[in-house]
Amino acid sequence: VHMRTMLPAFLSLAGVFFVFALAAAEAGPVTVVMKTSQGDITLELDPEKAPRTVANFLSYVDAKFYDGTIFHRVIQNFMIQGGGHRPDMAQKVSKPPIKNESGNGLTNARGTIAMARETALDSATCQFYINTVDNFGLDQHQYCVFGRVVAGLDVVDAIAAVPTSKQMGYDDVPRVPVVILSVRRAAAR
Repeated sequence: VHMRTMLPAFLSLAGVFFVFALAAAEAGPVTVVMKTSQGDITLELDPEKAPRTVANFLSYVDAKFYDGTIFHRVIQNFMIQGGGHRPDMAQKVSKPPIKNESGNGLTNARGTIAMARETALDSATCQFYINTVDNFGLDQHQYCVFGRVVAGLDVVDAIAAVPTSKQMGYDDVPRVPVVILSVRRAAAR
């Protein structure tokens, strides 16, 4: 075989390897900053271990869906949950549920972020929670962790400590709304 006839095939193959290398480079951790009325929380997401879940979360981030939502369920010594309700407790319309990716090696340890869901395994949409303590029992119930807090755990703790009450039929709602002002991807370094 003459080298001239092999060159296009080689370049085509090199292009395929370049695309795979580029995809692998983008598969590293993704950092987002969640600005809340209590302060900022910086999250590092793990698309390698939870690719569908991270892509789903980022689709809401990029659409600015979380802006103006609240942490509507706050239980001290457990977790803070948000991402689906407005301050008046009206629920936002979410995208269809995603496939559960629990069992990915990430655990519900203090400071991790995971998807909230209904009883059905594949029912997570937009709502998430941040563990304020180690909640390893949630791993047995297949709640999918997809990242962790890398800055602002003090803000998470401050949110967990706010007074709550029953409101609009929901338990553990902060008496004064804890608003998620924005969630944005962090600028690349």
